[in-house]
Amino acid sequence: MTTINSVLGPIDTADLGVTLAHEHIMCTPAGVLKDYPELVGPDPVDRAVEALKKAKEGNIDTIVDATTQDLGRNIEMLTEVSQGSGVNIIACTGWWLDFPRFFAGISPNQLADRFIKDIRQGISGTDIKAGVLKSASDMAGVTPNEEIVLRAVARASLETGVPIMLHSYSPGQVGRQQLAILKEAGIKPNRIKMDHSNDTTDVDYLSWLLDQGCYLGFDRYPGMMTSPLSRTKTLKSLIDAGYADQLCLSHDHITLRVLVDNPIITEEERLKRNPHGYLYISKVVLPELRRMGISDSIIDGLCINGPKNFFEAE
Repeated sequence: MTTINSVLGPIDTADLGVTLAHEHIMCTPAGVLKDYPELVGPDPVDRAVEALKKAKEGNIDTIVDATTQDLGRNIEMLTEVSQGSGVNIIACTGWWLDFPRFFAGISPNQLADRFIKDIRQGISGTDIKAGVLKSASDMAGVTPNEEIVLRAVARASLETGVPIMLHSYSPGQVGRQQLAILKEAGIKPNRIKMDHSNDTTDVDYLSWLLDQGCYLGFDRYPGMMTSPLSRTKTLKSLIDAGYADQLCLSHDHITLRVLVDNPIITEEERLKRNPHGYLYISKVVLPELRRMGISDSIIDGLCINGPKNFFEAE
C-alpha cells in the first residue's frame, strides 16, 4: 500500500481513481487571494467548488494542483475546495520560473529544507502537507537559478520519497538537461514526470524520455503550441508503442486568475477554446482516441494507471 499527502490527509494510491495530473485551481502572483482578493473576482471559493463539482460529476476523482508558492498557492483555499467538491486535491511544493532577485545567493539546501517542511510538517503554518515536488525550466533551458531549484527538489525527493513534476519546454527538448541534472543528483527517472510533453509532436524525443523511465505529462489540452488533434495523434502514437501506463493526461486548466481590465485572451475566447474546463479530455480527447481505434480497456485506464504508477514508483 502506498499513501500520498492530499490536502485532506493521507490517501491510498488505490483510491486516486481518475486523476488529472497537472491543473491549477488558482494561479496568481503570491499572496493575491489574501491581500487583494477583489482582483480574483467575487466568491472565489464558491466558483472553484462549482468547477470541481462539475468535474466530480464527470467522474474526475483527483486533481494534482501544480501551483507553487510563487504561483499563488493558497493551501487553505485548496482545502475548502476539496471539502466542498468531493474531489481529492494533491498540493505541490517547489518553485516555478519566477525566481526573485531577493533569492540571490540562496542555496539548494536552504530551499530543500523549506520543501521538506511543506511535505513533512505542513504548508504556510498549517498541517496540510504537499504530496508532490515541482521545478521548472522553459525556452532558455536550465538557467543557473533553475538548477538551484532542481537540486533542491532532488534532495527533498530523496529525503521524503515524494516524486517530482517538471515544467519543461518540450519543443526545445529541455527535458534532456533537467533529467541529466536530476540523475546526477541521485534521482531515478521513474520518480520524474516531464510535464507539457504534448507541446511537441516529436515522438522520438518523447519515446527517449519514456525509455529512460520518466512519466510524461500530456497536460496541455486543448493547448496552443500545436493543435488539439496533433496532440491526440502524438498521444495515440505513444499508446500504440506500448507506453500507455507512463502517460498522465491533464489540461493545465486554471479556474481562478487575476481578472485584468485588458486581458491578452478574454474569458469569452478562453471559453470558446475550451468550453469543458476539467472535462475537455473526457468529452473530446478520449472519444477521439476511441475513433482512432484505441481500445476501451486502454482508454478507461489512461487517467488512472499513469498517475497511480507515478506516485507508487520507487
